[in-house]
Amino acid sequence: MAENNTTNKTVWQSIKERWCAIKGFLKNKWVKFSIFTIIYLLWFVLWLENIWMILGVALIYDAYISKYFSRYVWSKVRAFFKRNSLLSTIYDWGSAIVFAVVVATLIHIFFFQMYVIPSPSMEKTLVEGDYIYVSKLAYGPQMPNTPIAFPLVHNIMPFSTSAKSFSDLWQRPYHRLKGFCKVERNDVVVFNFPAGDTVMMDNTQWSYYDALREYEYQFGKEEGRRRLHSEHKIIYRPVDKRDNYIKRCVAVPGDSLVIVDAELFVNKLPYESIPQRQYDYRVETTAPIAQSAFEEMGINLQYISFQPTDSGYTYLLPLTDQMLSQLKSRPQVSSITRDTKANLVFPYDTFHQWTEDNFGPIWVPKKGATVTLTPENIALYSRIIDVYEGNELKIQGEQILINGKPSDSYTFKMDYFWMMGDNRHNSADSRYWGFVPEDHIVGRAEFIWLSLDPNKSFPSNIRWDRMFTKIR
Repeated sequence: MAENNTTNKTVWQSIKERWCAIKGFLKNKWVKFSIFTIIYLLWFVLWLENIWMILGVALIYDAYISKYFSRYVWSKVRAFFKRNSLLSTIYDWGSAIVFAVVVATLIHIFFFQMYVIPSPSMEKTLVEGDYIYVSKLAYGPQMPNTPIAFPLVHNIMPFSTSAKSFSDLWQRPYHRLKGFCKVERNDVVVFNFPAGDTVMMDNTQWSYYDALREYEYQFGKEEGRRRLHSEHKIIYRPVDKRDNYIKRCVAVPGDSLVIVDAELFVNKLPYESIPQRQYDYRVETTAPIAQSAFEEMGINLQYISFQPTDSGYTYLLPLTDQMLSQLKSRPQVSSITRDTKANLVFPYDTFHQWTEDNFGPIWVPKKGATVTLTPENIALYSRIIDVYEGNELKIQGEQILINGKPSDSYTFKMDYFWMMGDNRHNSADSRYWGFVPEDHIVGRAEFIWLSLDPNKSFPSNIRWDRMFTKIR
């Protein structure tokens, strides 16, 4: 026994000595300088692809080796603030806040963001009150178009409903760092709202372009635009400061898609099954259905409508395939039919009388591909040519002018994607505003880290079964 104890002590003593040797090695100023220089070069020079950032190595050298700045500048600043307790407290708190903001900003730009789901457009895959982790490393972080901005705030200043959190003085071109993969079909993606470049600040819930179409329909093209701009406060937002949306990517660059009777086909094949996908259904019953039954099936009570009929009740319900199967088995249900949506949607012209449930066929533009332009298809690509890719587009009768020159074709400069919500009958998605450019992509939704029911109080509002679940 004594021999075993001696052996154990020897082993632990050896481990302790090795650990002390490692700590001593890591404390060496040249080792610290080497480690931080390697990290800096990999991150800020190679990943950012900016050779000028190599000048920052001089700052790392000074911080760990020469320490000129620390001795002749920073030491005097610290001494000044340490003169009395108030200044010392200000210094300590200020240093902590600046450090926290810098670290949080770097994480926010390069690694991930947290989002909360505000609407039912992705039910039942994602529900209102889900807090999700969105990876920016998946597709590669996009560098800010507007670097001058209030930190950790998207587009509106805190405690305000209209004050901008960014400055337009410095605008940078689109640049995305290398990521682990590309956007693929069926990914759940967070992106900047493509039609959010122009916003009515006094009514942000109403899309500017929807409002413009309505005004132009009522008052004519020129008078409608004039009235809209005179009656509302309208601002422009750069790409990275447009509102964030989350949808499922159903078509990638080069794909063709069509929607027939609400069923999606991509490249002439039925789109893969999404278990939590929802449609609205009209349900005829001979007797009312209890609210508790809807809750057990997981139907969102906020979006249930019903009215009495001569033979019973008619319900309009958002249902997944599983909910539909459960509902069919109830004795008071006499018939179930899928609701039909027939609103005019993108591209809102006379050649394409498409609706939410019967849409296309349409081809998703791919970088480097060339499309023939005609009066019949120009509405599909006009926003890409004019807004997303920065050309001057004019249509004079049958003639299409791009940057003042007659054009019968166009070569795309970026990739584009088609996004749709899993709640197919209650989702403002690409069917309403068209393609999503690659420079609008923010990141891939990975998992739900918290879920709170907005209609319940703590602690019953916590949806424990949804926490830390993978988003599929």
